[in-house]
Amino acid sequence: MLGIFDSGIGGLTVVKELLRRNPQASFIYLGDTARAPYGNKSKETIERYAVEDAHFLVSQGADALVVACNSMSAYAMDALHAAFPSICIYEMIAPAVEIAAKTSRGRIGVIGTRATVGSGVYAARLRSARPGLDITSIACPLFVPLVEEGMLDARETKMIARRYLAPLVQKQVDTLILGCTHYPLLTGVIQARVGGRVKLIDSPCAVMNVIEREDSGRLSAGVQRYYFTDNNVRSREVAEKWLGRGIETKFAVLTKP
Repeated sequence: MLGIFDSGIGGLTVVKELLRRNPQASFIYLGDTARAPYGNKSKETIERYAVEDAHFLVSQGADALVVACNSMSAYAMDALHAAFPSICIYEMIAPAVEIAAKTSRGRIGVIGTRATVGSGVYAARLRSARPGLDITSIACPLFVPLVEEGMLDARETKMIARRYLAPLVQKQVDTLILGCTHYPLLTGVIQARVGGRVKLIDSPCAVMNVIEREDSGRLSAGVQRYYFTDNNVRSREVAEKWLGRGIETKFAVLTKP
């Protein structure tokens, strides 16, 4: 059974893509809403939180993990593999890089949290996969709170998108990696700003392609459970709106492994 986790509710975009492809798939979701966001925290803190999140999911029966957070994918994979050496762990960066490197005409934009962009991991992996790429990386820290407040098409969101994405428009990127699992919910605003000819790469879709290709046997029917470390009404309401279905959420208590 898949254990899917994120710092908050952004990782539900991975759940949404999973359910679109396989509505009966078995999974456990954990959103660490009490400590969100992770994108402005240090590497050491992100590593510690990631291991605690994963430990909870494994204790609940998960036998494979999806790190549905680009900040954790950038900083915590070594710590996760060390803590859970026998468990298959999927991360968000490699699948998106694979698609972008293969399909771009040469100019790639990357947007993400400060932690993800500051790590330089996308630029490094893209250049390793395809030397000579022109890469522009932009941190967009306000996108996460705007998404979590449900301001997906608000005037303020459009104004901030215009400011953040201006360098990508000036660079005439042909491909844009949405390097945060919250960002697919802003696809309409982002696409309108960068133009219809720019290919947007959605990391939840990319990681599900990998899971289906490499490990489709884990997508069998079964239980579907949602946990939050701050199980407030607002988180459930936003989750239900994004997923287009009613869900039952439970409170998760995280402990040190």
